[in-house]
Amino acid sequence: MNEALKEINDTSHILKNEPTVDWLNVSQLMLKSRALDEIEEKLLVPEKLVFNQFSARGHDFAQILLGSLLTHPHDAATGYYRSRPFVMSLGISLDEVVAAPMAKEGGYSDGRDIGVVCNYPNVERNGAMLFPMCGGVGAQYSPISGWAQSILYHRDQLNDRRYSGAIAVSMGGDSSMSTSGFWAALNISTTNNLPHLFYIEDNGYGISVPQEVQTPGGDQVANLSAYKNLKIIDGDGTDPIRTPVLIKEAVDYVRSGQGACLLRLKVPRLCGHTFQDTQTYKTPDFIESEQARDPLPKLKNHLISMKLISASDWETLETDSYQNVLDAVEKAKKRNEPDVDKLTKFVYSEEGHVQLRGGLAASHHQFPSKSYQPSPEGARLNMLTAIRKTLDYELETNPKVVVFGEDVGPKGGVHGATLGLNSKFGDHRVFDTSLSEEGIIGRSVGMALSGLMPVPEIQFRKYAEPAAEQLTDTGIMRWRTNNQFAAPMVVRIPGGFARRGDPWHSMCDEVEWAHKVGWQLAMPSNAEDAVGLLRFALRDNNPTIFFEHRSLLDGAWSRRPYPGDEYVIPFGKAKTILTGTALTVVCWGAMVERCEKAAISLAMSIEVIDLRTIQPWDKEAVLNSVEKTGRCLIVHEDNKTAGFGAEIAATLSDELFFSLDAPIKRLTMPDIPNPHNISLLERAVPNEQSIAQAMQTLIEV
Repeated sequence: MNEALKEINDTSHILKNEPTVDWLNVSQLMLKSRALDEIEEKLLVPEKLVFNQFSARGHDFAQILLGSLLTHPHDAATGYYRSRPFVMSLGISLDEVVAAPMAKEGGYSDGRDIGVVCNYPNVERNGAMLFPMCGGVGAQYSPISGWAQSILYHRDQLNDRRYSGAIAVSMGGDSSMSTSGFWAALNISTTNNLPHLFYIEDNGYGISVPQEVQTPGGDQVANLSAYKNLKIIDGDGTDPIRTPVLIKEAVDYVRSGQGACLLRLKVPRLCGHTFQDTQTYKTPDFIESEQARDPLPKLKNHLISMKLISASDWETLETDSYQNVLDAVEKAKKRNEPDVDKLTKFVYSEEGHVQLRGGLAASHHQFPSKSYQPSPEGARLNMLTAIRKTLDYELETNPKVVVFGEDVGPKGGVHGATLGLNSKFGDHRVFDTSLSEEGIIGRSVGMALSGLMPVPEIQFRKYAEPAAEQLTDTGIMRWRTNNQFAAPMVVRIPGGFARRGDPWHSMCDEVEWAHKVGWQLAMPSNAEDAVGLLRFALRDNNPTIFFEHRSLLDGAWSRRPYPGDEYVIPFGKAKTILTGTALTVVCWGAMVERCEKAAISLAMSIEVIDLRTIQPWDKEAVLNSVEKTGRCLIVHEDNKTAGFGAEIAATLSDELFFSLDAPIKRLTMPDIPNPHNISLLERAVPNEQSIAQAMQTLIEV
């Protein structure tokens, strides 16, 4: 390296009122970022080697300055599709940054995700970890609030002083402040005084939509001026003198433990939204004014004027950076294509392949002993009490378990499943949240990535809809990062009809979770199974939906003795409730009781199978039973069209067609929401009489 270039760093202290900045590193990263943008746009996109190109020109300078300050081993950040310079500043290798947009083998997704939607596990912990980015705008905010909360939890509840001074950073454009994710995170982090830095890059546009359409007066930050527990720092993101001061002020404020801070820097977007965007929505004069604000010439002129570098040395740095990127491009071209035979690997956790970051498994957490055999003790408990008792034991024996949701704290949950747990374990372990399902699940992601076991509650099944994006992103995290990240959690969701039904509190719709890639789904029918399945989920390395059917929580039939503190039921293992040779009935949840009673009333040698888990489901048990009986009836509460029964029926048709003595039948709810009138509900939901009639008809075919 030319001696003159090294002097950039040696003499940076002469700049008055400016933080110490590694100007050589900042310059190199900026020039490499610009070179990569140019090479992609002019060479790799036309050659169809890159298909999704998002330039960060104009945003790059401030991003790199921010990234250079995230040096704490427990710092973490979330970015978005225009955050590549920031990611480079964290220490990710140039080779990976160049190869990923070409969808080549290796890297942070092994060709599974868009190249700019990246991640950085930083297993060496020599600075910040970058959460897996999401394709959805605004989805980056609430997960990092969860990390911010976990910093305090690790420090104060787990007494790990290594977390002292760590911060959480979320990056986003100005228009992302309109999303529910932003507002959920803002409420979480300000209400709890969390060490969260909201970094907003304000270029004035959301693709083509100006800020005036996003918020009254066109200035989101001005409209937040009265927000409590939020320090706002506002300024120019292109000024080589002032910008470093603003960024350091924001980082120092959050590190000091004073709470959340919103840093808004105005920057020009010196490009279209993507390489295809011609920016016809901007006037030529406006585009010219943006180009005049380019931070790269400002940086160059500043360094030369301060005699930190000569013009010729800058040209050398520019040439070398461009060549470094060209060399990385050529190396990337020689990489192999991803192995197509590994396409389905890492949808779920795989034995011997623990993810790099996230969950209890990554930290080698040791659990108490377990047993696959129940040890019944005491009187019969209802399912609600069994769930509470299981949560109590796991909270007691695992300090990394945290339970939360709306009304989960002192009230004990609207159903009573957490009654008394807040007073026993305190507000940091069993607590209430704001009314935002997006925020509840998003915060769970950050907590899981920090190595905790979050147990969020969604109060009713229907209320999970606002959290759909976070749930989807959580499920696919392991696969799309090629097992670098995973966020195991247990989401407790009550649902289904109770004494009455209605369209808002009584939905099951379990098939949605079966179709959510990466999620497991448990639907216990009784208290004993609820204990075993819940305990298994709380110790497993995959995200799980634990469905608590409302009609079973205090139902007499579903009561069982507590099976012991060691009892677990592995997922994917069905239970045969009744044995028989004339007909196989497959059911789960609230339909198990009704199917058992109907079969007993008929006394026609009917085999009843309780699947217990829908994802995974015990295909082998069902196939073996139908092979024996030759007939199958599938009963479920969910709607008929595309319900999970259709998957079972299709599997039987594919694999046992010539063993069937009669058509496969399904008995379900019609394709309607749950009705509220009791007579309508009884007609809609399969009951003992309608099930018995369907059983008898199928046997007598």
